[in-house]
Amino acid sequence: MVNGCVLIPAYNEQVHIGDVIQSSKKFLPVIVVDDGSQDETVQIAEQNGARVFKQVPNQGKGAALRRGFQEAMSQSYEFVITLDADGQHAPHEILAFLSEWEKAKTDLIIGFRNFSQMPFIRKFSNSTGTYLFSRAVGRKILDNQSGYRLISQPLMKLLLVSKEQGFEFEVEMIVTCIKEGLKLGWVPISTIYGDEKSHIQPVKHVVNFLRVVRQARKSLKIK
Repeated sequence: MVNGCVLIPAYNEQVHIGDVIQSSKKFLPVIVVDDGSQDETVQIAEQNGARVFKQVPNQGKGAALRRGFQEAMSQSYEFVITLDADGQHAPHEILAFLSEWEKAKTDLIIGFRNFSQMPFIRKFSNSTGTYLFSRAVGRKILDNQSGYRLISQPLMKLLLVSKEQGFEFEVEMIVTCIKEGLKLGWVPISTIYGDEKSHIQPVKHVVNFLRVVRQARKSLKIK
């Protein structure tokens, strides 16, 4: 029997989070970390059976994930599966992550998307970012920005010291996995775009992404 949970960081996601929790808890227990929402996210998450932890004020996705890691490890879960609260990830694909985990206990399993199915600007940013990041770490990375991931307890412990607050934390996660010699794997996932609103601030995100890429090259001693 698998010993893991679903971890959902959430910020003002009252529209979708109830459905995401209901679908996810068919497979694993659900933890939600509310990142300073100002809508009904917390109430809806609790009503739908998730264990909810709040951080106030809003601190960013990286901080929310680390809080979730702490809570998951306090419950002795061997891994978490992270997915977004906005409906952009299909919860039934949790089964693909569980299957891959049971094969090899891979420390970081990332759901990779088909960039060709994205709107043009997303396709361009994801393709460019993945290419640059692959060069930085010296190996082919299929999708460095996907938030649909399985993360093992050993990797969670290593990531608790991170100072990255935002989406860049997920990029740093890959660097840490590679640097520490842990197992990195991939599963294909659906590419879904609906009425969700991105919380990424484009200019700030690009600047921080390039900073993390430079740090990755230095950390891994890639020339």
